[in-house]
Amino acid sequence: MIRKKSANISFEIAGNLVDIHKEAVYPARLTIEDNKITDIKKQKRVSKKFIFPGFVDAHIHIESSMIPPCEFARLAVVHGTVAAVSDPHEIANVLGIKGVEYMISNGQKVPFKFYFGASPCVPATPFETAGGTLGVKEIKSLIERPEVKNLSEMMNYPGVLSGDSDVLEKIKLAKSNKKPIDGHAPGLAGKALKKYIKAGISTDHETVGIKEAVEKIRLGMKIIIREGSAAKNFNALIPLLNKYPDMCMFGSDDKHPGDLIKGHINELVKLAVSREYDLFKVLRCATLNPVNHYRLNVGLLRMGDWADFQIIDNLADFKIRAVFIDGQKVAASGRPLIKRIKPEIINNFSAQKVTDSDFSLPWAGNKRLKAIVAYDGQIVTGKFDATAKIKNGYLNSDTSRDILKIAVVNRYKKEKPAVSFIKNFGLKKGALASSVAHDSHNIISVGVTDKDLKDAVNGVIKSKGGLAVAVGGRVSVLPLPIAGLMSDKIGEHVALRLHKLDLLAKKLGSGLTSPFMTLSFMALLVIPALKLSDKGLFDSRKFQFVSQI
Repeated sequence: MIRKKSANISFEIAGNLVDIHKEAVYPARLTIEDNKITDIKKQKRVSKKFIFPGFVDAHIHIESSMIPPCEFARLAVVHGTVAAVSDPHEIANVLGIKGVEYMISNGQKVPFKFYFGASPCVPATPFETAGGTLGVKEIKSLIERPEVKNLSEMMNYPGVLSGDSDVLEKIKLAKSNKKPIDGHAPGLAGKALKKYIKAGISTDHETVGIKEAVEKIRLGMKIIIREGSAAKNFNALIPLLNKYPDMCMFGSDDKHPGDLIKGHINELVKLAVSREYDLFKVLRCATLNPVNHYRLNVGLLRMGDWADFQIIDNLADFKIRAVFIDGQKVAASGRPLIKRIKPEIINNFSAQKVTDSDFSLPWAGNKRLKAIVAYDGQIVTGKFDATAKIKNGYLNSDTSRDILKIAVVNRYKKEKPAVSFIKNFGLKKGALASSVAHDSHNIISVGVTDKDLKDAVNGVIKSKGGLAVAVGGRVSVLPLPIAGLMSDKIGEHVALRLHKLDLLAKKLGSGLTSPFMTLSFMALLVIPALKLSDKGLFDSRKFQFVSQI
């Protein structure tokens, strides 16, 4: 993260200093000069306010908030967040290195500490069509930049285990530049896990249980306790703090704008402390551990540190009065003080209009078929052997058993859509469609009829990216003109429009907490068990395509 230094700032501020190094709270007066803390003097008089270090999100994809970095910062700072370690592989899958450079440049326009990694798995697999590639050449260019602090999540763990030459070369580049390597190892255990970690992988954010986490920690891997809009592992993993406080960090992974408006890392801190976890162990996860692990230029309330901190009312509800980054006040009383910037539009979208017949599936004589099972609040899926509903020689959705058609449409070139079936979306009529479809971000849609699917997908195509709900010929759309992933509107507007679309989806019958977030992960082939790419139905455990029947 390199941006223009703030204008010289000089002031003093007093309060109860929450010292994470000495694990003590004491009255102190801080002197800030030239954006840094130049003096800390203990005081005798106890204050009514507390000075906390600023929070760090250790793993997030900014694009998943559907707003660019400059707008993300405005929503995050009010919650005491001063920095984020972000993997820009969403936009990289759409635009390649041009997309990563867009994120870095956009983030430098605001007083917030963004640290974008070099994404090694773009595209995530060879089993889908992406718009961009980050090969060894591109990774070398990125990893050598001082503002790039890490090699982002190494999703291709089969490549690590099999000794894939490109994968190992990217890891070697990170090591030679002394940059940590993030992992992605859902369910990996035993000898395979040992080999993965031995290759140099240092973190994992896909861990969902204590047993799995402890095995990884004992082998030297740090665990990012994830609590986002899609995957929520905080409740399962927070007990790790009792025994392994130095090996844990907090991360969102994916955070929708409405959820970001409600809270960020501060909510995890507040929740953990309310459950009587030690304050300083909790704060290590939110501040010290990510700063040290990624070698971030983020202050931790020591003399000589950058003046990154927050003022909090009390240690019960953690109400934030003000937030400072490099000594500049960026939030006060729940309001961002960062000036709004109109973002540049950048995109890669060539999809052509579709027809009803593009989604038809002729019956091949077998009544049994495989269906994806979606789970609320999770990005993993299951498998389900379903009995096909056949009408006029074609396979159809069956709302009586909650089995719907799901389709992925190539957004980069004209190809016939891949069509399959999915359970647990709950729609009784209509369809949803989205150009946010991890990781290649083709257009993914779920719906009751072929016409519904067509209308929803064409709504996304007309906007050159976005989210859509279609029913009875009417289509509601949230346009996402920046790479088909992000809006150019203010975060509050995006959150409201997304909320309205979610309500529409629920009105159509969906019982999912966040229908569009869940839908966006149904094409993520690196997460088990059954997913759909633009090329067909894919078994993520076997790492191969499978037949629909």
